[in-house]
Amino acid sequence: MLTHIGNLFAFIGGLGMFLYGMDIMASGLQKTAGSKMKELLGYLTNNRFLGVLVGALVTAIIQSSSATTVMIVGFVNAGIMNLTQAAGVIMGANIGTTVTAWLVSANEWAGALKPDFFAPFVLGIGAFIITFSNRQNLTQKAEIAVGFGILFIGLSSMSSSIGMYQDSPVFYKAFQILGNNPILGILTGAVVTAIIQSSSASVGILQTLAMRGIVNWRSAIFITLGQNIGTCITAILSSAGANKTAKRAAVIHLLFNVMGAAIYGVIMTIFFGVFSDLAMQHITSTQISTFHTIFNVSVTILLFPFANLLVKLSGVIIKEDVEETEDEDEEVEEMVLRHLDPRILETPTFAVENAVKEVARMGYIVIGNLNRIIKEAGKEEPSQKKLDKIFQNEEVVNHLETMITGYLVKISQLSLPEKQIIVVNHLFDAITDIERAGDHVENIAECMQSLKKSGVRLTDEAKKELKEMAECTKNALHQSVRSLEEDNAELAAETRQKEQMVDKMEKEIRKNHIKRLKTESCAPEEGVFFMDIVSNLERISDHAENIAQYVLDENEKNITA
Repeated sequence: MLTHIGNLFAFIGGLGMFLYGMDIMASGLQKTAGSKMKELLGYLTNNRFLGVLVGALVTAIIQSSSATTVMIVGFVNAGIMNLTQAAGVIMGANIGTTVTAWLVSANEWAGALKPDFFAPFVLGIGAFIITFSNRQNLTQKAEIAVGFGILFIGLSSMSSSIGMYQDSPVFYKAFQILGNNPILGILTGAVVTAIIQSSSASVGILQTLAMRGIVNWRSAIFITLGQNIGTCITAILSSAGANKTAKRAAVIHLLFNVMGAAIYGVIMTIFFGVFSDLAMQHITSTQISTFHTIFNVSVTILLFPFANLLVKLSGVIIKEDVEETEDEDEEVEEMVLRHLDPRILETPTFAVENAVKEVARMGYIVIGNLNRIIKEAGKEEPSQKKLDKIFQNEEVVNHLETMITGYLVKISQLSLPEKQIIVVNHLFDAITDIERAGDHVENIAECMQSLKKSGVRLTDEAKKELKEMAECTKNALHQSVRSLEEDNAELAAETRQKEQMVDKMEKEIRKNHIKRLKTESCAPEEGVFFMDIVSNLERISDHAENIAQYVLDENEKNITA
C-alpha cells in the first residue's frame, strides 16, 4: 500500500516539476527573445499567413498555445488586433505547441543525447550561473537551462513512478475502453487538459505513459484530439470579462480546434476500422509527436482558407449589441485603455511594448489639445466649444495617468530583462511629464477663456508671436512622444533642439512685450494673460525635453551595455 502511495506522490511531484520546468524555461526564453518581440508584433498585419508564422513562433517561445491565445484575447480586447489577424495567429499557435511534444519524445529518438540523461547536468550548470553570475544576459539563458533540466527530471520521475504498472490489466482495460469509444477518448483528453489548462502538459503525460508501453494507438489518437479542444478552456475563461470582440476571438479558437478534432475523429475512426491490427498496438512517444504535428499542420492548411468564415461564424455565436456597434462619443472611448489589458501581462515583453503605445496615446491627446490652442489663438474670439473640449480631454489625460500607472506597477512586478526594466521606470516619469504638459495646456485654455470674458483683446503682433511659439512647442512635444513610441534617439535629439528654440523665443517675446508696454501699445491686463500663456508654453517644452532625455538615456545605456 505504501509503495502505491509513494508512486502516486512521485507521479504528482514529477508532474509538478514538469509544469514548473515548462514555466521557467518559457520565462527564460521570453526574456532572451524580448528584443525580437517588437519585431514579431510588427508582422501582425491583415496577412493571415504571416499571422500563422507569428503565432507558431510566439508559441514555440512561450511553450504554451493557451498563453498565446489568452494574449490574443487581450490584444483583441485592447483593440490592437482585429479578428482576422487573431484567426491567423490562433492557427499558428496550434503548430507552435508541437515543439514541447518533440522535446518530450527526444528521450526515444535522440540516442546518446537523451535529454533525461544530461538534464541534471544542465540544471546544475544553470543553477550555478544564476547563483554566482551578475550578468543578466547570462542568467536569463541559465533560466532556460534550469527549466529544461527540471522539466525532464519531472518527466523521468513520472515515468519511473508508473513503471511497475506497465503490465497492469487496469491500464490496459482503461485504454481499451477509451480506444473503442472515440467520443469518450476525446472527452477524456479534453477534460484532463481543461483541468491542468495546458495541452503541452497533458500531451507530455500521455507520452510518458506511451514510453512505458501502456497506451495503444487508437486511444492515444482520440485523447490527443480531445487535448486540442481542452486547451481552449483557458482562453474562454480569460474572455469572460472582455468585450464581445474578444469573446469572439476565444470562440474562433474553440471552433478551429473542434472542427479539426471532428474531421480527424471521422478520418481516424474509418482508418482504424480498416487497420484494426494497428489500432490496439502500443504507440510510442515519438509517434504521438508525429501525429500531433501532422494533425495541427494539416488542420491549419485545411481551415486556413476559411478563416473569414470562422470570423463570421463567431459573430453568429457571439452577437454584437447594437449599442456597441454604433459610433460613440469620442471622449467616452478615450477614457478606456486601448492598448493595455490584464491578459497581456501573461507575456511581459508584449505588456511593456503596449504600455509604451498607451503612454504615447496619452501624449497624442495632449498634442491634440495644444493643436486646438494654436487654432483658437489666431481667432478674434476663441470658441467656447473648442475650449470645453480641451477641458474634457484633460480629464481623460488625468484618468489615463491613474490607469496607466496602475498597469505599470503590475508590469514592474513581473520578471523582465534589464532593458525593459529601464523602459518601465522611464514610462513612470514620462506619464508624469505628459500629464503636467496637459495641465499647462489647460492653463492656457483658461487664460484664453478669461481673456474672452474680460473683453480684453491681444494685439495682432502678440497673437502672431503666440502662434509661432505654440507651433514650435507642439513640434517639440510631438517629436518627444514619437521618439518615446519608436525608441528613436535621433528624434529625441531634435526635440532638445526644438526646446532650445522655444527658450530663445520666450526671451525674445518678453523683450517685445516690455517694449509694447512702454509704448502703451498693449494694456497691462492683456499683458498678464499673455505672459502666463508664454510661460506655460515654455514649461510644456521643458516636459518634452524630459521625455526625450529618457529615450536618450535608454539608448546610451544600450550602447554601453
